[in-house]
Amino acid sequence: MIGFWRKKIVFFFTTIVLTILLIYHEPVGAQFFSPTPTRPFTTVAYPNRSLSASPAQLPPLPYAYGALGKAIDAETMKLHHDAHHASYVKNLNDALKQYPDLQKRSVEGLLVNLNSVPEDIRTKVRNNAGGHLNHTIFWQLMSPQGGGQPSGAIAQEINQTFGSFDAFKKQFNAAGAGRFGSGWVWLVRNPQKQLQIVTTANQDNPIMEGSYPIMGNDLWEHAYYLKYRNRRAEYLDNWWNVVNWPQINRRYLSFSTGRSPN
Repeated sequence: MIGFWRKKIVFFFTTIVLTILLIYHEPVGAQFFSPTPTRPFTTVAYPNRSLSASPAQLPPLPYAYGALGKAIDAETMKLHHDAHHASYVKNLNDALKQYPDLQKRSVEGLLVNLNSVPEDIRTKVRNNAGGHLNHTIFWQLMSPQGGGQPSGAIAQEINQTFGSFDAFKKQFNAAGAGRFGSGWVWLVRNPQKQLQIVTTANQDNPIMEGSYPIMGNDLWEHAYYLKYRNRRAEYLDNWWNVVNWPQINRRYLSFSTGRSPN
């Protein structure tokens, strides 16, 4: 009789242990090969919508090539948009030709789930989806009427986080100047919900590390070399003369509130 109850008790506790293991165990590779985005970054390219990959299309510049002459010359803008950005769009579409299911995703969805992209095109998608997304954001962050200091909610949080706008600008420029090789410098909302200045290599976007890009500047030489040659620091200083603060504030509010701005 004692043996019978001992077996019952062992069976009972074994069942409990197995149940706990089944509840908390995540199969190896389940998230790694997830076909849908696992991070809440669905509207990064624009404050209120994502960037389609079906097919990817080159967005028009929202101003004339020479309109940002306070910081960037017309020839650089033309080459940057019509040649460099256009090549990212073309190469991304070429990479996705044989994968119609991937074309149904947004560009953001591709980037946050690179491990679910077939290995034979993964690097090409990373470079070109990133280049397309980064530049789509970049054109919006500048305006012929840009410059000056931020206002509104973004200004308040910059002051709270960095002490002052001047301190923020100094740190942003230093990060951009210190980035070795090609890449970007960003102001992001990090996973801890804090403002942070980060840099990324090549055409990587902060969403790949769980951060939301509020604003960013292109550090590739093709963004400034015709006018500034190797004087990246001078380019970084002049860029503030065309920064589109209303658009940056819209991006900030869109992510912070979870609602699309008007």
